Amino acid sequence: MNLLVDAWLWLTDPAQWSGQFGIPTLLLQQLGYTAAAVGIAAAIAVPTGWAIGHTGRGRELAVALSGAARALPSFGLLILLILVLGVTRRPEAALITFVLLAIPSLLAGAYTGIEAIDRATIDAARAVGMTRWQVLWRVEIPLGLPLLIGGLRTATLQVVATVTIAAYVNLGGLGWPIIQGIPLRRFDQVLAGAILVAALALVLDAALALAQRASRPRGVRVLSRRPRRPLVSAAA
Repeated sequence: MNLLVDAWLWLTDPAQWSGQFGIPTLLLQQLGYTAAAVGIAAAIAVPTGWAIGHTGRGRELAVALSGAARALPSFGLLILLILVLGVTRRPEAALITFVLLAIPSLLAGAYTGIEAIDRATIDAARAVGMTRWQVLWRVEIPLGLPLLIGGLRTATLQVVATVTIAAYVNLGGLGWPIIQGIPLRRFDQVLAGAILVAALALVLDAALALAQRASRPRGVRVLSRRPRRPLVSAAA
């Protein structure tokens, strides 16, 4: 309990909310790395996933590559890239690490969102004369959007938590109080940094959960809320 009180005192100390290593600056750095990594990963993974889901080709390769990317240890990869690219390229090495972490979830969300659509819906769209591009943009992408945002939600949480390791190579972020506090045995500071990362993750998760719910097409939302009629037995 004393440790929690000490962490709260550290968080509410005005000295922690100003300067180069103040919480607002560290928070912006954390969000900046997260947004950049997820944005770049989305630009790579989402079109690829849509192409896989639409054509049905390349799924096995995508699954294999995604599994391999998930198995990569982020911290080890960051250090390896710094050694390869040079210490002056630490931001680039960190960004590559976080992008590789985000790609698998986004890729899976993109192609599973399209694969999960009932084939009868696709056949009906083609039956009314839609072209392949119209089927993709007017039917498959809107219906697959909730699962895509689900993948975005997972990727964002993974990245925002992993960005804390950027502080180990002096790139800032909310991991700074944790990395700095461990050798100094300032466990109140370490706990406060962990609370900040957890709070940010919860806020982002809640925002993306609302976005995922809102992304469901209106007709689908209406049908899901409509009560099912009880089946009448033959004897009745």
